[in-house]
Amino acid sequence: MVLPKLLDIFLTGNNVISYHGCIAQVFFFVVLIVSEYFILAAMAYDRYVAICHPLRYSYFMSLQVCFWMAWTSWSIGVFEGILYVILISSCIFCRSNEVDHLFCDLKPLMKLSCSSTQTIETIILVLGAIIGFIPSVMTLVSYIYIISAILKINSKEGRYKTFSTCSSHLTVILLFYGTVLGMYMRPKSSYSMDQDKVFAILYAGVIPMLNPLIYSLKNQEVKKALCRIKKQLLF
Repeated sequence: MVLPKLLDIFLTGNNVISYHGCIAQVFFFVVLIVSEYFILAAMAYDRYVAICHPLRYSYFMSLQVCFWMAWTSWSIGVFEGILYVILISSCIFCRSNEVDHLFCDLKPLMKLSCSSTQTIETIILVLGAIIGFIPSVMTLVSYIYIISAILKINSKEGRYKTFSTCSSHLTVILLFYGTVLGMYMRPKSSYSMDQDKVFAILYAGVIPMLNPLIYSLKNQEVKKALCRIKKQLLF
């Protein structure tokens, strides 16, 4: 909902979006962001089990466990998306109809509201902190155990091979968590629309584009292709 509209704006110059289209953007954006938070945490747990309990991997990461982790991630995302849509829909918009942002996000929409948004801002901050805290702690604890297990490996080559199995996931986590937390958990006094637009480009466009490349860097064929491109550029 976000990138297709952005592409439409860049290609046709049509920067008009309906009210219902704007609300739909809010819903799908929140659902995907929150779901990805929990899915990344589930992937961190998967890496923890694979490295710290390799012989019991099939037990801890059974098909049923994977299903429930995926179902929980999407359910929390849908719940928060519906809640935020209800909160935004309760606002009264009587100011400018121009959204000073790349898409219909929560903060720019609340700036257009004539009604008080203090309660909504508090709910969003508290709920965002709680929902962001759970997967962040899960990811942090998983990687503490992972790093501890890696440090116990005697050979340097063994440590490198083990760490390489989770390097791609760790890179995505740092990029995703860093941009989203920087966007929504900043104090109100340091709020800047220009900064928000930069963060929005990162987590809505750049990071999804980089994900396939980051996760495929361990693929030998991809490595060979990159080496060929590098040689062609040098010579």
